[in-house]
Amino acid sequence: MGRVSQAQAQENRRRVVDTASRLFREQGTHVSVADLMKAAGLTHGAFYKQFASKEALVDEVTAHAIDEWTQCHAAHFDQYGEHRDAAQRDLINAYLAPEHRDNAADGCPVAALATDIAREPEGGEARRTYARGVADFAALLAPAEAPGSEGGEEGLVRLCTLVGALLLSRATEGSPLSDEILAAARAALVETA
Repeated sequence: MGRVSQAQAQENRRRVVDTASRLFREQGTHVSVADLMKAAGLTHGAFYKQFASKEALVDEVTAHAIDEWTQCHAAHFDQYGEHRDAAQRDLINAYLAPEHRDNAADGCPVAALATDIAREPEGGEARRTYARGVADFAALLAPAEAPGSEGGEEGLVRLCTLVGALLLSRATEGSPLSDEILAAARAALVETA
């Protein structure tokens, strides 16, 4: 088989990153390279033409997922202009909805990758990127009227409540408790937004 064009190589790389982004959020970063490449519709050998290692892929996918998530929410907040509290309420309601709980592959990378990123080496690129994403997400959740560090602390509390509720609702899915967790966290957060 002949060499692929540079454009095709870039498309293949994009396909692998997109596929890994979904699989890692759904199943974790322990997904094998063989399974990942099969899901992307490419050969196992093609992986090493694109990436130096699986760790390099984890770094790139973390950045891709965090950047995509951040851009999506920044655009959401831009639509609301000066009405930051309304944007936050809508975000909270969507985040703590059964649809988000049930669709980890397209959901929040902060929640989906938390356990895997905690296992990454300290000081590694994936951890740095993830920490930036957590800080950016918390900043979106901070109340507009709270000054300085008080707003940052409130944003972190809101983020911890969102992510914790989502993780617990996923872990208890199939029981009535799962929906109760989402509803309780949503009510508490919407009241403060």
